[in-house]
Amino acid sequence: MKTRIALVDDHQLFLKSLSLMLESFKVYQVVLEASNGKDLQEKLGKIKELPEIILIDVNMPVMNGIETAKWLSENYPQIKPVALSMNADDNAIISMFKAGCCGYLLKDTHPNELEKALDEINRKGFYNADAGNISFRRILMKVDEKEEIQISPKEMIFLQYACSDLTYKQIATEMHLSERTIDGYRESLFRKFNVLSRVGLCLEALRKEFVKL
Repeated sequence: MKTRIALVDDHQLFLKSLSLMLESFKVYQVVLEASNGKDLQEKLGKIKELPEIILIDVNMPVMNGIETAKWLSENYPQIKPVALSMNADDNAIISMFKAGCCGYLLKDTHPNELEKALDEINRKGFYNADAGNISFRRILMKVDEKEEIQISPKEMIFLQYACSDLTYKQIATEMHLSERTIDGYRESLFRKFNVLSRVGLCLEALRKEFVKL
């Protein structure tokens, strides 16, 4: 049986192209297309079989991706929302995860990577392209990594700020530290959480409950 997918994006050409690509994978069926969150709300109420995964554009008129993901998490928790973005804006992606998304994908993602990501989301319920394989498997196995990862009080404060919309320069000001010291905290936490970016760090911190929504 094919996995049911819905697409939410205000760019019709991209929407149709993505729909055709997903259908070409042979294991997915696009059951709904919407131009924004409000349009999705109306169409979900009329469909017989709900989609299992919904790819959601971050920037949309009327009802944007963050609002849409929050609404889905509250009203259809069984559906897996996935963020779809034109660029890798840290704040937007982190906000989408906080709103309930179980993965983020860039619009220029290679088809092979897209297929791999959707497969992991479908099988495991989660996808983080930035997490190392060992770390990712531990999350899935629900190993208590909070006990394994040791961070200092200062690193914990930095981690809380890193999961906000503050820039690294603003974080340095808030913590009354130099930007070089902040860079040191960042690199240290990247190593400890086995990630390569701020988005990956925030996602892992949220998943391991070092920070709360």
